[in-house]
Amino acid sequence: MAIPHGILDSIGHTPAVRLRNLVTPDMAEVVVKLEADNPTGSYKDRMALAMIEGAERSGRLRPGQTVVEYTGGSTGSSLALVCAIKGYPLRIVSSDAFAEEKARTMRAFGAQVELLHSPDGITPDLLPRMMARAREIVAESGAFPTDQFNNRDMIEGYLGLGRELTEQVEGRLDAFCTYIGTAGCFIGTSRGLRERIPDVRRVGIEPAESPVLSGGLPGTHRIEGGGVGFRPPLLEDPALDEVQTVSSDEAIAMARRAAREDGIWGGPSTGANLVVALRLAERLGPGHRVATLQVDSGLKYLGGATYR
Repeated sequence: MAIPHGILDSIGHTPAVRLRNLVTPDMAEVVVKLEADNPTGSYKDRMALAMIEGAERSGRLRPGQTVVEYTGGSTGSSLALVCAIKGYPLRIVSSDAFAEEKARTMRAFGAQVELLHSPDGITPDLLPRMMARAREIVAESGAFPTDQFNNRDMIEGYLGLGRELTEQVEGRLDAFCTYIGTAGCFIGTSRGLRERIPDVRRVGIEPAESPVLSGGLPGTHRIEGGGVGFRPPLLEDPALDEVQTVSSDEAIAMARRAAREDGIWGGPSTGANLVVALRLAERLGPGHRVATLQVDSGLKYLGGATYR
């Protein structure tokens, strides 16, 4: 294998494994793609690189221009890595509702991080407040906004994830499920899969406490990375075959169980993915295959409640 020319060339090409202990003989096979193997320990490295390089190609991002983003953490960590390598100052708007390790990671790569106070956790008004503050910074400074919820460049970054997974399952897959945040990963991965597996079922996941995609009302929850209280602008109706909900308690319990039983170590969003993957595996039964994602590393959640 060729040695990558710098850390950005190592993004992607992550392994996939079959679950061994969480599944039972009367269930479908479950394949988990290990996105924690990316440089910052998250699949968001793919989207961060795609957003910056897309802006470079179009001329929207000038050499040395400051970049601004609102983020719960993993997107910010990934952007901080990419911007550090490419020489762009980065300003992040985040919140103390998210894992402290994520803000520390952003700062480790040189980002300037502003945290909005949210004592009740991930509430329906939190992301709109973060977005509004990011817009103020752009207006004041002339910075370039990556604006992840409205940035189509990131979908291209996730196409590779779907294509890699297609090769790893050798073109045989019945269902794919993942937690929905910006919807970029869900859309891009699904498109990559459907290039060769047109009938794969695409299942989105959201918090039971904030079931907006299921037609319910927004609410407060503890599954970082999604459940933002509104339908993501990029999520078009034909892209989604089914939505399932997972409670915060279920997601956290599964994250702990997956680490102890199958060595899949992630945060609550990975736990939510595994809850639904196992539901689908039970529904489909033997002779079928379900795929999902280890979204990021459990290292990002050691300071919070997930692994206490």
